[in-house]
Amino acid sequence: MPRFRATDGVEISYRCWEQDSELPLVLLHHGFGASGRTNWEALGIVRKLVESGRRVATIDARGHGDSDKPHDPAYYGEPRMAEDVVTLLDVLAEPAVDLVGYSMGSIVALLTAARDRRVRRLVVGGVGAGAVELGGVDTRVIPAEALVEALRSDDPASLAGSPAAPFRVFADAIGADRAALAAQAASVHARPIPLNRIEAPTLVLTGDDDPLAARPEVLAGALRTAMVRRVPGNHMSALRAPGFTTELIDFLNAAETPASVAS
Repeated sequence: MPRFRATDGVEISYRCWEQDSELPLVLLHHGFGASGRTNWEALGIVRKLVESGRRVATIDARGHGDSDKPHDPAYYGEPRMAEDVVTLLDVLAEPAVDLVGYSMGSIVALLTAARDRRVRRLVVGGVGAGAVELGGVDTRVIPAEALVEALRSDDPASLAGSPAAPFRVFADAIGADRAALAAQAASVHARPIPLNRIEAPTLVLTGDDDPLAARPEVLAGALRTAMVRRVPGNHMSALRAPGFTTELIDFLNAAETPASVAS
């Protein structure tokens, strides 16, 4: 996979699927602990986007996938990841992009769209009111401290009952660098996001049983032009729901001009 050097020297991995298309690139940013491969390729979302006529790219966030994995929390945080997205757009010389994020990647996408007018359309999944009320993923559901503890623990059995236990199970299943993930968990964004600066029409796409995406209407209401769509599933399973990809593609490929997308 190709890589680029971030502004602080960290090497970031990405992948592109090119074809003839007059529409902007679709850039997919995965969630915490995942990668472009596990969130987007393995579930067939990249393939279906390509089949719909779109050029597609995925990015592996620092600490994830094939990107560098420093263990110092100073290298992490969603604003740092948003800077990486902007750098990738510069590297690819993309004048416009349709940006899609899930969970942590949605916070990255919101921060990117608030600063970079190249974002034409925006899709954020796996987040809800927490993005407005806390400025990040909803740590009222899974406290950052619990996530750090789960990732650093030498005894997974001791995590029974922890709300962060599923993330530890997932990290172990894919062989993730738990120290790098703990560094990101310790740096999670928890400051106001300037949502009023986002001009891109936005789709808030959530699982109907996802506590991390509770009250998505609060997030949609804080944006200039946004709509909410729900699909069956919780935080881990909503991406697999057939309706997730259908809603995503319908929104990104809609013929109407961005200004006419309904709130």
